[in-house]
Amino acid sequence: MKKIDEKYFINTNAGGYEKIEDIIGADEQVLWRGKPKKSAYMLSTILKMMPVALLWLAFDSFFIISMFASDALTEAPLGVVIFLIAFFAIHLAPVWIWVGNIVTSTRQYKNLEYVFTNKRIIIKSGIIGIDFQNIYYPDIISINLKVGLIDKMLKVGDVYINSASGAKVLFDINDPYFVTQKLQEIVIDIKTDIEFPNDFRPEENHGYKTTLKK
Repeated sequence: MKKIDEKYFINTNAGGYEKIEDIIGADEQVLWRGKPKKSAYMLSTILKMMPVALLWLAFDSFFIISMFASDALTEAPLGVVIFLIAFFAIHLAPVWIWVGNIVTSTRQYKNLEYVFTNKRIIIKSGIIGIDFQNIYYPDIISINLKVGLIDKMLKVGDVYINSASGAKVLFDINDPYFVTQKLQEIVIDIKTDIEFPNDFRPEENHGYKTTLKK
């Protein structure tokens, strides 16, 4: 039996794993890296849930102002006042969630990054800790692009990647049509190389250009 390399699992990265470079192998080549466009990402966070949150706030504010205007709170027992305060604090949960998402979006944006290598797609994210999600090209089922009205105005788009491990979205990517096209080419090249290796191709078929470059 071959001797186990006891040094293989010794961690030499004393600084931790906070950058994508920390998890990229020595034989792995970075083909593309990017982040969401900040203005588009922040705007989409603000617009998400905004109609519901503002409508909810207006509805609750109407009742709160009406109670103050009719002196109902000043004449009510202390227990009733405390109950109403607690009730509306909980009832305004959609508003608090919307505000919380806006506050944390800056931290989310700072840690969000996408990288395409010659082996996989890496998605770095997180608010408190750093998460790394990997999508390996042979597992990818489909790649789709969605460009809405606001996305078109800001010249960005969302890339939807459906794989065996689930669906992932690359939000607010600059030059989305080009990025989607190149990503589809990488997936086709690698899947073709796996299914039809060069050694088994007939002489008259030179195969796909599987040497990936930036």
